[in-house]
Amino acid sequence: MSTDYPFDSPPERRATVHAHLWRQFFVTPPPIRDVDLKGETAIVTGSNAGLGFECAHQLLDLGLSKLILAVRSDLKGQRAKAKLSSGRQLQDGAIEVWNLDLLSYDSITAFAERAKTLQRLNIAVLNASVFKQKYEVARPAPSTSHEESIQVNVISNLLLSILLLPSLRPKAPSDSPGRLVVVSSDVASWSKFTGTDGAEPLFSTFDKPEPFDFWDRYCISKLLSQLMISELAKRVHPSIVIITMPNPGLTYGTSLGRLPGWNPGDYIGDVLKYIFGRSATLGARTIVAGAVKFGSNAHGQYIEDGKLEPLAPFTYKPEGNHVARLLWNEVMVELSFAGVESILDEFSAPS
Repeated sequence: MSTDYPFDSPPERRATVHAHLWRQFFVTPPPIRDVDLKGETAIVTGSNAGLGFECAHQLLDLGLSKLILAVRSDLKGQRAKAKLSSGRQLQDGAIEVWNLDLLSYDSITAFAERAKTLQRLNIAVLNASVFKQKYEVARPAPSTSHEESIQVNVISNLLLSILLLPSLRPKAPSDSPGRLVVVSSDVASWSKFTGTDGAEPLFSTFDKPEPFDFWDRYCISKLLSQLMISELAKRVHPSIVIITMPNPGLTYGTSLGRLPGWNPGDYIGDVLKYIFGRSATLGARTIVAGAVKFGSNAHGQYIEDGKLEPLAPFTYKPEGNHVARLLWNEVMVELSFAGVESILDEFSAPS
């Protein structure tokens, strides 16, 4: 185990399915109170429904002055905007709908450039992710050609994270650090992935159509995301931007993993979510906590039910550290077109 492991109990203790079910049935994430976000601006990705929508709702309840709904569908975004605005006394332009497609590097870079036009970005919640039931490759451009769950959940969200850092940087020495929240999951601990097996480069091994286990692939994507965001946190000083990885738990009422149209598998999945899951309202509480509650002690940490908890056990093992370094180097090469390493050079210490 890593010598900088900050917890008393081993990570394996909370990483079991049994521990997950106990939390789902017997632990309620606490609501966030006594926080005033007046004058602050937040971006929430995947915010037209489910957890993202509820997270946006709760941030507005805390007095948020400006909200950017980052969505793929403008129509769905406008509907979400109307629902969020209903019954509130908001200033003109308090809620805006911006297009963001995490399957397109062009869309991500354009979105990040638009974010620079904001007077100040205080909070960025990266909630959008995919759970693919079948193998599909992202192909809006030659550069984005990985299997979709790896592309979106790992690479594209990392690119967006880095490109938003300049907007999250405090404008004045008296300003509080920006907050970057990358939504994580219990399932990172359940992945069958145990190392490289000598395979390099690593990302290309996940692009092969065979074998493709849709459940394990989702688990792997969340594990690799934890590894990459942990590496990112090492390169960003918490006095500039605090990075957290909250886990909302299993929630019902979301479209994650559903196929277009109706099918029996989705129906069964929805029933199981209602039996074992939480409402999006409860799940979003932990995401909001990651955005507003903790200080620098939470930088690079996993948040569960409103408390700091261990990441997936693999992240603390020597093999996990080895894989993280390999993946980081690979993704830096892939994303070099966006100047990501030059951006990170500006965030290693306060200027």
